[in-house]
Amino acid sequence: MQLKTLIASLLLALAPLAAHAEVEQMKIMAPANPGGGFDTIARTLGDALKASGQAKSVIVENKAGAGGTIGMAQFINTDKGNPHALLVAGAVTVGAIETNKSPVNFGMVTPIARLMGEYNVLVVPSDSPYKSLPALMAAYKAKPGAISFGGGSAGGIDHIMASLMSEKAGIDPDRLNYIPYAGGGEGKAAVLGNQISAYISGYGELADLIKAGKVRALALSADKKQADINVPTLKEQGIDVVLYNWRGVFGAPGINEAQKKQLGSMVKAAVQSPVWKDRAAKLEWLDLYQGSEQFKPFLDAEIKRTGVVVKKLKLGN
Repeated sequence: MQLKTLIASLLLALAPLAAHAEVEQMKIMAPANPGGGFDTIARTLGDALKASGQAKSVIVENKAGAGGTIGMAQFINTDKGNPHALLVAGAVTVGAIETNKSPVNFGMVTPIARLMGEYNVLVVPSDSPYKSLPALMAAYKAKPGAISFGGGSAGGIDHIMASLMSEKAGIDPDRLNYIPYAGGGEGKAAVLGNQISAYISGYGELADLIKAGKVRALALSADKKQADINVPTLKEQGIDVVLYNWRGVFGAPGINEAQKKQLGSMVKAAVQSPVWKDRAAKLEWLDLYQGSEQFKPFLDAEIKRTGVVVKKLKLGN
């Protein structure tokens, strides 16, 4: 009897630590148009939250513009204190805040988790005359204005990559003809329609087009050749640029510590689900998960590092 009583007491004591009840509805802000990286993350996370029993339903809201800062501003203004709301943001947003001198910033939201990362890839139309990165860069060096690079919002990770490529190739980044797009769908349409010379985005966003032969991949922003991605790196082709695009989720301003922890446990359960893992494998996402305690110092370091790069490359307004 004493053993049974002890077990019963332990179970009672642990009851408050049991999994929280399934949330009726979650809202995820994807601060970009449908079809891009933020949108893919938001919808994949939404599916994983439902599949893992964290939420009965998930609404994904798209609000594009200014590298995610317009969506961030709307999230801050409309969801203050909402414990069932998440914002998707990442390296693109860090760059956009620095470049555009945005009135909103990461100090106004609640870091929950870094989810994943992916290397950027530079592609050209399938019938482009540029068969290799050296050929493209030679044409760019000869006549910078004639070569157009498309990518995400001005000041974001794609823009920074193009600017760093210019710098490493001995071309003044001021001469870069960069065309920003508010969503991945628009950017992909532009490169497929031969409206731009080259396009930069996360590998996962372009993997299907690359494998189908609809675009030609010239370079990956990895530090070394990836066994499962048949694309040479920038570095091995003489352009010493290495970067990856990370993305994470943030809670609303004004939530309390218990609500923050609940969001963290929900997100962690979602990214451990088969739905998330299967999608991540298909899109070649890097597993860079960090809980809030590790994510916050990482974010602070990223903001500082990006600020130095933006100033050096004269990307700010």
